[in-house]
Amino acid sequence: MTALPRLTTFAWVPAFARGFVRDLRPRWAFEEVGQPYEVDLIRDAKTAEHRRFQPFGQVPHYRDEEIEIFESGAIVLRIADRAGQLIPSDPRERLKAIQWLIAALNTVEPAVMEFAINEVFEADRSWSAERRPLVIGYIETRLRDLQVHLGDRSWLEGNTFTVGDLMMVSVLGGLRGTGILERFPGLAAYVARGEARPAHRKAMADHLAVFEQTVAA
Repeated sequence: MTALPRLTTFAWVPAFARGFVRDLRPRWAFEEVGQPYEVDLIRDAKTAEHRRFQPFGQVPHYRDEEIEIFESGAIVLRIADRAGQLIPSDPRERLKAIQWLIAALNTVEPAVMEFAINEVFEADRSWSAERRPLVIGYIETRLRDLQVHLGDRSWLEGNTFTVGDLMMVSVLGGLRGTGILERFPGLAAYVARGEARPAHRKAMADHLAVFEQTVAA
């Protein structure tokens, strides 16, 4: 019997981080393609043991019978490739899906993370309030461009949900509760469509259940 793929992630995170840890992305991909998986829970990602597999001391980490990899984008691509789902077989369409996955991580997520750093991790610094309009302006530039591209499409390249959409919705979900996304109704509706998918709902429930179990224990 072939062993199930395994995902390593945190057993506990502070309340403000729940729903945002990046294991949610491969969990969602697993649910979309119908692939059962197992989870290894750790409390400290900075140990020498974990750094053997993830040199930056982060989560998630993934392994199957053939490979071990880290980075949520790479993991989602591996899940999609193995299943032959979430990613088109036509070479040109495949690259379009991958381009959007990379755009989510390289073009949009840095702006989202800059906001999180300013609003959460450096909120008590003297420069935080002064920087806030600049950070928000940077995000809004990215969101404005993305909304123009999306137009009246259901998904980034038309009617087919791909790894690019999974990653973009996940990244935009980082703005949940900030009020920023609501200024872009087209993108807000796009994220709502993605998060309404049964696979996302199941992935989010499983992600949050880990922390509820940890508290209960």
